[in-house]
Amino acid sequence: MEAHREIFWQIPHGWVVYLLAALVVVAAVWALSRRARLWKLGRPENRLDRLGDRIRSFIVFAIVDLIFHRRFFRDFYPGIMHFLIFVGFALPLLGAGMDFLSHYVVEFMRGNTYLAFSFLNDLGGVLALVGILLALFRRYIQRPERLDNLLDDALVLGLLFLILLTGFILEGLRMAVANPPVEWARWSFLGFAFLQVFKGASLGWYQSLWWFHMVLAMGTLIYICLAFSKLTHILVSPLNVFLRRLSPKGALAPLLNLEELETFGVGKIEDLTWKQLLDLDACTRCGRCSDSCPANLSGKSLNPKLVNEKLKDVWLKKSSGDDVGEFLGQVVAEEEVWACTTCRACEEACPVFVEHVQRIVDLRQNLVMERGSLPETAMEALRGMEQRGHPWRGTRFTRTDWAEELGLKELSETEGEIEILYWVGCTAALEDRSRKIALAMGQILQAAGVNFSILGTEETCCGDPARRMGNEYLFQILAQQNIETLKKYGVRRIVTACPHCFNVLKNEYPQFGGDFEVMHHTQYLAELIRSGRLKLGGGLAQRVTYHDSCYLGRYNDIYDEPRQVLRQLSGVELVEMKRRRARAFCCGGGGGRMWMEETGTRISHLRLEEAIETKAEILATACPFCLQMFEDAVKAKEVEGQLRTADIAELLAEAISK
Repeated sequence: MEAHREIFWQIPHGWVVYLLAALVVVAAVWALSRRARLWKLGRPENRLDRLGDRIRSFIVFAIVDLIFHRRFFRDFYPGIMHFLIFVGFALPLLGAGMDFLSHYVVEFMRGNTYLAFSFLNDLGGVLALVGILLALFRRYIQRPERLDNLLDDALVLGLLFLILLTGFILEGLRMAVANPPVEWARWSFLGFAFLQVFKGASLGWYQSLWWFHMVLAMGTLIYICLAFSKLTHILVSPLNVFLRRLSPKGALAPLLNLEELETFGVGKIEDLTWKQLLDLDACTRCGRCSDSCPANLSGKSLNPKLVNEKLKDVWLKKSSGDDVGEFLGQVVAEEEVWACTTCRACEEACPVFVEHVQRIVDLRQNLVMERGSLPETAMEALRGMEQRGHPWRGTRFTRTDWAEELGLKELSETEGEIEILYWVGCTAALEDRSRKIALAMGQILQAAGVNFSILGTEETCCGDPARRMGNEYLFQILAQQNIETLKKYGVRRIVTACPHCFNVLKNEYPQFGGDFEVMHHTQYLAELIRSGRLKLGGGLAQRVTYHDSCYLGRYNDIYDEPRQVLRQLSGVELVEMKRRRARAFCCGGGGGRMWMEETGTRISHLRLEEAIETKAEILATACPFCLQMFEDAVKAKEVEGQLRTADIAELLAEAISK
């Protein structure tokens, strides 16, 4: 065994190894510093806040997402492929590092310890080889649409495969020279297999291949650094993860000092922040975002991965001194920008935390506030919010019509302190179908003996559609108006049935001094049931499937409470759709899309088909936008007799009345 170990170090001119290693370090430092200069082409942005939280979250990411590949395994084939390559290279690198330390620092690689590391080295190499073969098969045999195969992809995979292969051949040659006992050599099982081929080889053969293998490995690392190739994500992605946004997922960044800004949003590449440019570098072109994007999957022009690539191309041309001008409307089409539903499926799928949604909204801000270029129906909705305080054109209802049916008073007419303020929202107050949600909530709260009130005529749009459609100025006016009203009455606890209102009130109003306790109605209903204040009557005895709203689920991680409420309904059989919880498919109504025409296949139709596949009799929702989108889809698909849609509050109200 000692001869077997020592032959490893019988390499002439070993100082060259250190020189090559130093060159790798220099190349990595130079590449990152050069890239950092390119990132600085973007606007300033503070991403070094809350360092303690960043360090803790990065450690969690390194353990859970990197080592155990949690985010990768959401898509099994590429997940297992990446895991095998990652672990496959990590084990030999660990073994080489331990052997180096044992030789130069403290000798501990003897006996069984050395044999164990020999086995792990070979195991890792085999895993990596299998992973690379799976990658080659996926890219060049299966050829999924989401992957664009560039020369760099083939070159990197080929180099990695060659490094592993020469490493195992080298191990066989080393055994041939050292001639270790068979019972020891077998622990390096793949090297032992190559030994059978190279028995009798000379030390010169070993030394020559050792140098070839070393130069190949070091040269590959230098290429990865200098060319900023596909594998450069090994350097950039952890940095992107460390610098990711720590604010609530549902909170967009506010435009501050609007009156002093000369330009709005992003129209030129230098309008992006340096972190948004880092996002472009961190993107590995894996296509997970595209495979999750409802706009892309329904045939719209938006493809999140391609937007990243197009922006990166413009950025690199700009960094080379080329005059690229404005890219919005030329490189990135307006149609792509408006196709986004801001559902955040792309960000949920991205393993390196690229932040797509904020960038889309930034582009919309430039279109709306700088150029006045937006779909006509979107413009009408924004005009309605500005003039009437809501986006619904032609409604025959007022904000208090539904409340009069229940004898409710507005907060201005209420004496004494209330338990909660029921924030109705524009859709539940003014849209014909969704008014039934407000009525159901009023009935439930009265049945539970909750002392509540509504703002009524003093409630105006929360501003979510304005902000997501790019009119930050209008959003801030609406938000500040509502905050002043809420503070005037000393409101502390708010319950709303609209996830969009919930998200804005909870996560974005604090940006302007509006700090309130905000609950979604499913959370509050679950609380009433647990406390015994709400007594349920008869059940439904029907098969129900639940649709996770994007702004309730992916944005605010509320998945359990809606299901808990449904399970309390006697006789309900709750069945799940194929895509659910964090991977649920969008209804198509978010990001202001509720007020825009949709071309091609409707997103809501795709989601409805998933609900139909469950053979459910009821499609339960917890969002008035989702309810409206599915109501229209049910009619279009002509399945009214097969499947009905209902908000959870409506189902609960039915159970109370029985």
